[in-house]
Order: sequence, then structure tokens, then C-alpha cells
Amino acid sequence: MAERYSTTVMDHFLNPRNVGDLPDAHGVGMANNPHDGDTVRFAIRVEEGVIEAARFKAQGCVAAIAGSSALTELVQGKDLGEALTLTKEDLAAALDGLSERKQACSLTCLEALRFAVEQCEPSLVK
Repeated sequence: MAERYSTTVMDHFLNPRNVGDLPDAHGVGMANNPHDGDTVRFAIRVEEGVIEAARFKAQGCVAAIAGSSALTELVQGKDLGEALTLTKEDLAAALDGLSERKQACSLTCLEALRFAVEQCEPSLVK
């Protein structure tokens, strides 16, 4: 059975925000999911503890790419600690819904974000 996606998911997939490199990044995280092949590279630039820019590169399914795009928008303007509290449910809400199965795909970008934050502030990541 084919997965049905919201208009917001399809918009982020077809017109992803903040794609590419962030040459002056303070933290870069890379994560992959060997079960479904999704790979995400997530970069952040931080000023005074606040994420001022985020970029991603992803290879994967619709949900992985859309989730990574939405995550770049969610984290900008948040402090590092706040960014770490984001969940797959937060991403699903930002995308106007994802099935439980597809929410699992967003874990890859959240893990990449966690690694990027760890480079900036290791004490925040447990």
C-alpha cells in the first residue's frame, strides 16, 4: 500500500529548505539508518548558544528529506538545549502529519542534529 503524505510533506520534499553546505558551521553531524538506507548530514552555525543557521544534505525517502528540511526551520532561533528536545512527534506536527512508520524516518535527521550539537556543546548531549 502506498504511503499518503500531507501537502506540507510534499512541499518540503519537492522544495526542500536550507539544502546544502554551511561552510562556516560550528557543528556537523552525520547519521544513517542501515535498515532503510536514509543518510543525513546536518550542519549548524551557533552564536551565543543559539542556532542561527542550519543546512542539510540527505539521501533517502520522502519523509527523511521532508523531515530534514522541516528540522532546519524548527531549530533556527532555538538554543542548543531546546533543539535537543525536539522529537519525531514535533517533526510530524511541523509536517502536518506522518504515519508512525514514517516518523521513524525522521529519527535519522534528529540523530544528525544531536551529533552537530555535540560538536558545539558536548555537555548537553548525554
